[in-house]
Amino acid sequence: MKVRIAIVGPEDSVQQILYYAEEFSRNENMELVPFSYEKTEETEQIIQANNGRIDQWLFSGQAPYYFALNKKLINAEVATYLTLHGSSLLGTFLEILLQEKNTVKELSLDTIQHEAVMQLQEAHSLNSLNIYTYSYLGYEPAEEIIKFHQHLYEQGKTKVAVTCIKEVHIQLKKLGIPCYRVIPSEAAVKRELTLLKERGQSSWYRQSQIAILGIEVIHSDTSLEEHYYSYEMKHKELDLKHVLLHHAKKVQGSFVQIGDGLFFVYTTRGEVDIRFNDSTRFSLLDDVFLQSKLHIRVGIGYGLTAYHAEQNVRSALRHAREYNEPIIVSVNEKKEVHEYFKNDETEMISYVERKWGEEWEDKFKEAQLNPKVVSKIEAISERYKTKSVTASEVAQWLNRTERNARRILTELEKLGLATIVREEQIGSRGRPRKVYKLLFQ
Repeated sequence: MKVRIAIVGPEDSVQQILYYAEEFSRNENMELVPFSYEKTEETEQIIQANNGRIDQWLFSGQAPYYFALNKKLINAEVATYLTLHGSSLLGTFLEILLQEKNTVKELSLDTIQHEAVMQLQEAHSLNSLNIYTYSYLGYEPAEEIIKFHQHLYEQGKTKVAVTCIKEVHIQLKKLGIPCYRVIPSEAAVKRELTLLKERGQSSWYRQSQIAILGIEVIHSDTSLEEHYYSYEMKHKELDLKHVLLHHAKKVQGSFVQIGDGLFFVYTTRGEVDIRFNDSTRFSLLDDVFLQSKLHIRVGIGYGLTAYHAEQNVRSALRHAREYNEPIIVSVNEKKEVHEYFKNDETEMISYVERKWGEEWEDKFKEAQLNPKVVSKIEAISERYKTKSVTASEVAQWLNRTERNARRILTELEKLGLATIVREEQIGSRGRPRKVYKLLFQ
């Protein structure tokens, strides 16, 4: 099976890439699918129309790549772009010196980072060139880049413009400005295609991993009593099974009831990724409540074997039980935990259960602290890039009461993992709140 790689860019860039890669791709077990555009913005329609049949995306340059990334049409795991510094830029400089008979010393250059240009000049003794750079990360509209080149040329500061973008190249030519375009080198094309092929193959293996969905009913005290004594609760469970059977069929999985109110669906990671993406993640929870009036929590476990996947789904459910609300928690083969909240669909918490060692485990046990909770505080503080916290913030992070959060911070202080840095008075009444600095190593 061949990795399908899309080549996206202006027509001439795409043809150049295909020319460089023709024999290479045939020997490297990949299939190249070309897509050309006139304007960078056309990338959106290209991806939307072909996303399902492409394994990896190769963009001819920075502009279309970041345009698609910013629009959330792709992510960095399935796409890359050809960098145009190094041999590609050097080739363009040499072309300018030859074509202009070494008379041009002042030029303007867009897209490529200023540091990369300076390094190239230093390495190849091109310091005689006075280069005005328009460096940027991400995507910039062609109009702004054209203004940059045009302004410098009309002021007499430059005699030649160098661009990485075809649209800019065409418009500058129309304005009568001498312009050269940087195109990818053969080495850059082969390097990025090799990377994408390896990514594509790795993705196949990843998508074929075993995944287990654990679905558990969230019982209140009232519903627990109903569970054993009422026909109404039995009817609700039948409705729940109907929804879960339908969902198991959609993910091509095997449906098993593990116990009262607990069900497993065995499938693959690829199927789960399709059904639990950003836009459909909570559809199962919504369908279950609509049909059965029951709230559920979902744990997802991934693993290279069924044994490891089952270990991870049970771990995911243990994490989910800490919240008495509809939630999805996944645990992957690296023991990374991802928590998605139904009541706040924009909120997602990710962390890894840290291995603290026997000495610290004993200290946590004596302090009546769960090592997993400490790992979670550490991971969330890193995510928010903050070391200063209050009991209120920790309570929100952990979905606990402030009283419980204060106890946790007090114990962390005793263990040397936190220290009080100041106190803040909130309002005119009440005790000031303590601000702690976390001291995780």
